[in-house]
Amino acid sequence: MPTLRVIKTGLLGLLTLLVLLHAPLASAQAQPQAAHGGTAEAPGYAALADILENEGSRQALIDELRALQAARGGDAASEPLGVQGEVPPETIAAEAPSGQSAEQVSFARRLAEATANVASNMGNNVDALLTAVAGLTGADQVSDAGPRIDSAAVTRAAIHLAIVIVGTFVVFFVLRAVAAPIFRGLSRWCAHGSEKMAMLRTLLGVLVAAVVDLIVVALAYTAGGLIATFMIGESGTMETRFSLFLNAFLIVELVKAALRMVFAARYDSLRLMPVQADQAHYVNRFLANLAGWIGYGMLVLVPIINFNLSPALGASVGTLIMLVALLYAAVVVIRKRAVVRHALFAKAEQASGPGRLLLRLLGRTWHLLALVYALIVFGVTVINPDTALPFVALATLKTLIYAGVGMLVAVVLGQLIGKEIVLSERLNTSMPRLQTRVNLYVPTALKVIRALILILVVLLSLDAWQVYDLAAWYATEAGAHAVAVLLHILLILIVAGAIWIGLASLIEQRLSPRENTSPAAAARAETLLGLFHTTLAITIIIMTVMIVLSEIGINIGPLIAGAGVLGLAVGFGAQKLVQDVITGVFIQLENAMNTGDFVSAGGNSGTVERVGIRSVSLRDLYGTFHIIPFSSVDAVSNFTREYGNHVGEYGIGYRESIDDAIVQLEAAFEELKEGPHKDNILAPMTVAGVTALADSSVNIRVVIKTTPGNQWAVGRAYNRLVKIYFDKAGIEIPFPHTTLYFGEDRDGKAPPANIRVLGDEHRVVDTQNGDGDGKA
Repeated sequence: MPTLRVIKTGLLGLLTLLVLLHAPLASAQAQPQAAHGGTAEAPGYAALADILENEGSRQALIDELRALQAARGGDAASEPLGVQGEVPPETIAAEAPSGQSAEQVSFARRLAEATANVASNMGNNVDALLTAVAGLTGADQVSDAGPRIDSAAVTRAAIHLAIVIVGTFVVFFVLRAVAAPIFRGLSRWCAHGSEKMAMLRTLLGVLVAAVVDLIVVALAYTAGGLIATFMIGESGTMETRFSLFLNAFLIVELVKAALRMVFAARYDSLRLMPVQADQAHYVNRFLANLAGWIGYGMLVLVPIINFNLSPALGASVGTLIMLVALLYAAVVVIRKRAVVRHALFAKAEQASGPGRLLLRLLGRTWHLLALVYALIVFGVTVINPDTALPFVALATLKTLIYAGVGMLVAVVLGQLIGKEIVLSERLNTSMPRLQTRVNLYVPTALKVIRALILILVVLLSLDAWQVYDLAAWYATEAGAHAVAVLLHILLILIVAGAIWIGLASLIEQRLSPRENTSPAAAARAETLLGLFHTTLAITIIIMTVMIVLSEIGINIGPLIAGAGVLGLAVGFGAQKLVQDVITGVFIQLENAMNTGDFVSAGGNSGTVERVGIRSVSLRDLYGTFHIIPFSSVDAVSNFTREYGNHVGEYGIGYRESIDDAIVQLEAAFEELKEGPHKDNILAPMTVAGVTALADSSVNIRVVIKTTPGNQWAVGRAYNRLVKIYFDKAGIEIPFPHTTLYFGEDRDGKAPPANIRVLGDEHRVVDTQNGDGDGKA
């Protein structure tokens, strides 16, 4: 990408010179030399007479006029002489085939005219150049009426011009050496300071350096004028050739100053183009060579030849100058095509989306585009330099200015905003998510701004090339309305984004849990944050879309009415959905459940993982995920609100002492308080007393108050300790018994037998009588 910009900047320098070509040529050819004297019109008539008297120049003029008439394809006696390379519209309309208008055939016919003009003009220029050279080398064979060259006058004029050239450049180089410390100081100043303000410092340093450079050029130009006026010419007057050189010097050096602003080969910190020093030096030298060759050739040499020798010879020399410049540019482009391609590919790797594809495509085809562009510039120079060439040059200059300004604005915005925005500690404390949200949206906004800048650059560039008239379109009612609507939409989107950031941050400030907030309150805050964010986002999006549609010109009244009717129909058809939403809103307002709570709702129990506006999601003990619509929730049982209780009932045998059992229960609780669950116990254990005299046990109830959600873990740990302490104290925990009844005689003397198995012998023993019946 940097090298591609280098090539474009080179073409900018080349075409800037050609834009200003027309005015110096006209002024140089219109003003008479002081040595000739006479009126302003006399040199024109004398030059025409000289052309007609010289056989070679007269024949060249006749051939050129016939070639123009042949290219027009009309009758010389009946059609007026048009501008070179142009055909009157009425002629095109007359020659158009039947049934076709002039507009339908204008492109093909103009293309044919341009092709014919290129060939004829090139041939005429070559013939004129050969004729003029032959006339110069064989002046003794020319008739007495032909022009003769005064060698002494030519030598004297050349020496005077050389003195002015040398004097001007000596002053220029001396002033550049004097200004060098200023440039070095500006470069050091730009290299130090905040990275975020680097581009602004660079722009300021480049502007100051440009002012110094312009002052140097202006002083050298003034010194050259003084030398030409007071040291060589007559006091107070300046000959035309000196004016031509000084004007060319001013234009060329201004172009070179612009190149130094962009590349700054000697001062890295004053370089606007992000390229290495060696690359900047190479490109600056290439473009400066082109500017000097074309500038001094077209602005000095060609006018002097036109005025003193022959306009045909001047045109030939101008074509030769542009041909050499074309070949030089083509050689450089071909040699550097791989370097630029690799740079564009490297830039594409850093991009994404359409930009990456565009950079890779440009990397493969940039040299072809550059060569085609150079050929077009050369072609319009040959066909019609007075009109087409200034248009191409001016359009190119505007395009490069638009692209450069757009690029600078994008870079400055990127550096000012930075990669990350850091807010104050106080603001981060009150709105903890504001910095994250801003850093999320600002890069997106920057991408949108860059896209808008790119669109604007494209539109202005198309207007510069007269693809359409942007000013005329904007002057129309439709154009002004479209621009106003676009600005209003951008403003609406900016306001909507600011409202979203402000309200979302305010909600977070109100609901975000503080450091000393309980887990339950923090869970409820997270749940409400999600609910309010969703509601706020939907509301802002709907309102923004409605306002944007209204700005576009769509009547949103019927849309709102239709939405109301549709909402009513959907409401009747989706009563369950409406019920879900309404019930969910009231459940949230009543703080019935929050994320992380263990609840029982809709016939399922589990931990709440998500609370939406329509349903709640539970994860049960087995890991099953349940989605329960709020309309099916008749009641919510929350087991993790404020505190929990472990309610335990422990049965003892009827022959055991209740008081001893309570002592053991309290001893087990004391050990529980000293164990891992000591932080989960909120109050002393409550012994509710005997709750039941059951069939086989006496039940004693105890209650342990715990932190919410830990009642089950505390209960499991306490049950373990109760079993251990009851075993140590020999307190029986009843379990089911089976009694075998063997019957009795009529006298009732046979007692029931208690049977037990002894050891491995499997003996059945009567524990009441103490005897056994042997092996079982």
